[in-house]
Amino acid sequence: MHTAELVERMTERDASGIARCLAGLIHDRALPAGARLPTVRKLATALGVSPTTVSEAWQELQRHGLIEARGRAGTTVSYDPRPAAESRFGSLQPRRPGRLDLSTGTPDPALLPSLRPAMTTAPGDARISSYFDPPVLPELEALLRADWPYEAGELMVVDGAMDAMERVIAETVRYGDTVLVENPTFPAILDLLQRAGAAVVGIPPGPDGPDLEPLREALAGEPACLILQPRAHNPTGHRLTGRRAAGIAALLPERTIVIEDDHSAALCQSPLVSLGGHRPEQTVHIRGFSKALGPDLRLAALSAPPAVMRPLVGRRQLGPAWSSRLLQAMLVNLLTSDVSRAEVAAARAAYAERRLRLTTALAAYGIAVEGHDGFNLWLPVRDESAALVHLAGHGVTVAPGSPFWVNGLPHAPHIRITAACVTDGFDELGLLLAEAAQLGSYALRPAR
Repeated sequence: MHTAELVERMTERDASGIARCLAGLIHDRALPAGARLPTVRKLATALGVSPTTVSEAWQELQRHGLIEARGRAGTTVSYDPRPAAESRFGSLQPRRPGRLDLSTGTPDPALLPSLRPAMTTAPGDARISSYFDPPVLPELEALLRADWPYEAGELMVVDGAMDAMERVIAETVRYGDTVLVENPTFPAILDLLQRAGAAVVGIPPGPDGPDLEPLREALAGEPACLILQPRAHNPTGHRLTGRRAAGIAALLPERTIVIEDDHSAALCQSPLVSLGGHRPEQTVHIRGFSKALGPDLRLAALSAPPAVMRPLVGRRQLGPAWSSRLLQAMLVNLLTSDVSRAEVAAARAAYAERRLRLTTALAAYGIAVEGHDGFNLWLPVRDESAALVHLAGHGVTVAPGSPFWVNGLPHAPHIRITAACVTDGFDELGLLLAEAAQLGSYALRPAR
């Protein structure tokens, strides 16, 4: 492709825009592997921008393995994507957990159901003898279909909700694609999108779901994907309402795929609302089981439209092909056992009570926390770093809020507290958290 033709294809003139345009041309094979690119100075002159701008675009493309500099041979298209090294999710791992670790975002081990009965009593014929048996146990598929939020096509069982998310992003997001997420959102999702080279746009979440006005503007650009947590939103605890889902469906462009992450499913108090009820042909729905049934039961189910499911199945057949049918048989047992169902119901009630007691304790000191559901509290603070240091000094570890924000830039400082792990001392902890939030700007007294 000649420089003049390349310039005609360039719709943006900043470094990120140039990188996105070139990435699109590479993915579309308009610039095939081995194609030689113009020099930085030549392209900068043709575009009317500084060589520094083009150089920055080149560096971004090189970082993702799309082009390579070959000295006197020039710069050529390589298309060998490489992941980014930085990890937001990794930054959440506490280096020195205190006496009370409220940073994990994980369930209380004491509230997980016993796996022993499921390990010793599997339904149906658990003797798997063929590589060509169905990848999803028929008994499990029947249970899933009976409780799915809309009439799904093909179902897949994978190794946890984040395994599902990684696979779906890999098949639906190309380098340079725009992806919308709720802002803040779970850091591992942002890590996956960064590795995919996506241009991530944050949409403010609200009590009923994403704010429609900024969402309307962002959807006008026809992004590749919109990623939602329909309930127990991590970190805010918000949930999607039926009215907001209908509003989003009315705005959704035909080419945009909705990816729903129902990670805490059985532990949620809020009812499940899915865009699949409006746009099944554009909805990928993921249901996690690990948080309710245990982290080593690494299973999640997903449904997707055929255009997404076909490449998912094809790629998986080249690797693991299926998730352990023995684990699937255990899952069937846990989903149908009266004892296990009662244990999960008791855990759901306990988590809701703990969340309510801690929010009530904070409210006594004038600290309002939004959200309806889930393990976590998204606590507003005056200064994130100071709050973390203050709490660490009292032996309490919480998660910093910065990794949850798109671009790591908070609209307002927050910290995330895993309320699921708090079993007593709510009033004392409420006072300590309120002190950290206000940073001693004035003497705290109970609100009247």
